[in-house]
Amino acid sequence: QVMLVESGGDVVQVGDSLRLSCAASGDTACISAMGWYRQAPGSERELVASITTSGIRYIPDFVKGRFTISRDAAKNTVYLQMSGVKPEDTAVYLCNADCRRTPLPFWGQGTQVTVSS
Repeated sequence: QVMLVESGGDVVQVGDSLRLSCAASGDTACISAMGWYRQAPGSERELVASITTSGIRYIPDFVKGRFTISRDAAKNTVYLQMSGVKPEDTAVYLCNADCRRTPLPFWGQGTQVTVSS
């Protein structure tokens, strides 16, 4: 069992920067990768960044150049650095972890990011 707790969501202005954190606890040794997803009302959940335990990162084109992902292995924490935020970045941001011992990933509860124009 892996527990994930996100933090850092806020109401920000267009163009601002924001850093989200996702702290993992429990059976963290089973984690092979962690990712950040977002879901806006009426929209499907979409991946915005992921990182493996070996440090391989994936950033989709629609946020590339604005979002970066990093991890602090000692703290079992993954960060999503958002810069130059836009109104369309408004969503609930959820952290997820793939575990080698389970078929389905674990999810956090999410943190709300609202970009105000």
